[in-house]
Amino acid sequence: MATVYKAPADWAVEEGGTPRHIVFLAGSTEMGVAEKWQDRVCRELADENVVILNPRRDDWDASWVTRADNPQFRQQVEWELTGLEWADTIAMYFDPATKSPTSLLELGLHIACCGMIVCCPEGFWRKGNVDIVCQRYNVEQVDTLEELVHRVVERAVEGT
Repeated sequence: MATVYKAPADWAVEEGGTPRHIVFLAGSTEMGVAEKWQDRVCRELADENVVILNPRRDDWDASWVTRADNPQFRQQVEWELTGLEWADTIAMYFDPATKSPTSLLELGLHIACCGMIVCCPEGFWRKGNVDIVCQRYNVEQVDTLEELVHRVVERAVEGT
């Protein structure tokens, strides 16, 4: 069964001594704007032996100052960076209704490592940039959220 950890919850790399496939749900999270696509991925992976790291936290407060000296903000960013570093699969979705500057930063940070699947549909304001970078670094791209969910499930089942 899948174990889902939402930021800022502590999570384990192994449970019961058996390594599990780690999926990090990167991409658009702008509250009130971005689709809650992470919920869909979690539902689809519910029966798989995976750890899902979901950065969309339930207690996010939009009034938090996004500065390094803000402890809540720092905790969020560090949680995400650690999760991205440990992930076997990084599922990245760019919602066309958003700008997603943090997701673009994360794409750049992790583009050269393995395990990323990117969905950047038509209408995303920097689709051309995302497409060129993914092509340059041979990163798997899909066209729709449905395809992203399908590929993440396939990878989790394969364990690759």
